[in-house]
Amino acid sequence: MKEASLFKSIFSRKLIWSSATSVLVILGVTACAGSSGEQSLTIYSGRSESFIAPFFERFSQESGIKLDVRYGDSSAMAAQLLEEGENSPADLFISQDAGSLGAVSNSELFVELPNEILERVPSEYISSNKDWVGLTGRARVFAYSPDRVKELPKSIDDLTLPKWMGKIGIAPTNSSFQAFVTAMIESRGEAATEVWLNQLLKNKPIMFEKNSQIVAAIDNGQIDLGLVNHYYLWEVSKSLGREISVKNGFFAPKDIGNLINISGVAILKKSNQKDAAGKLIEFLLSDSSQSKFVSDTHEYSLVLKNSNPEGLPTLAEISAPAVDLSSLSNIKRTQALLIKVGLI
Repeated sequence: MKEASLFKSIFSRKLIWSSATSVLVILGVTACAGSSGEQSLTIYSGRSESFIAPFFERFSQESGIKLDVRYGDSSAMAAQLLEEGENSPADLFISQDAGSLGAVSNSELFVELPNEILERVPSEYISSNKDWVGLTGRARVFAYSPDRVKELPKSIDDLTLPKWMGKIGIAPTNSSFQAFVTAMIESRGEAATEVWLNQLLKNKPIMFEKNSQIVAAIDNGQIDLGLVNHYYLWEVSKSLGREISVKNGFFAPKDIGNLINISGVAILKKSNQKDAAGKLIEFLLSDSSQSKFVSDTHEYSLVLKNSNPEGLPTLAEISAPAVDLSSLSNIKRTQALLIKVGLI
């Protein structure tokens, strides 16, 4: 398949499994489908282990369903699913962005989700095919140094000004950045997006692999500002064991830089554990889990209204651009453009 080939070529240097321990068997029990009627699920997770593993552990303890979780980059996981097709061992795909879910949805590998799941989430965070659903909201922001940045940018276009030469960090191979570029293409068109990318490149941005690395680089003075998701400030602060000198900033209302993306989940059509998979999704969308997403991972709940991470506006107050998340599936076009301008 062409999409799978493009994904594979771009991410050939990335390991789908982050390490030998990336196959995490919850509670240390090897999952064996079919042994004594024991239920088990194989999950391809584009969410990092540090974010999602505690939720998996609690679900497994409460339900008795064993989980075989394989961690990796969302785009690379999507490529793996496209390559495996109906032979994939996965029962569920959890992605850190809508674009990776959409790329697999376009190949009709997901099953339509039941109404009791879809009804939990606002329609703008559900696939137009009803085959994936958002789990949490993730705001695109600019992270910046309050000590070195006194005049905040009002638009992503401000980042092309000479004053930002060598001071900006981006993660072009990261799926969240690629989803942002895809949204820009949908909003402004491919030609205008190419112009913006080339102008940004003239400012010699510093390239990183991960959003967390961008935030850490702001804290240590390597750069002044970076395009990331909002919750990485807490992740870096926690990993360093101290407060960091970095803040989240939002662009002017409706600016494409304020994109609200989602982490989301889908069930593979070929899975013979759809009921168990549905139970996991219902668990992740429960009020208790959604509350813990906000308090523990600092992401936005898509279920609990006006529930926002401490110190941040509500989703409604962000004034995000109007973007159909299902339209973010054309990652192939985005990656081709990023290759063309020399960002990947």
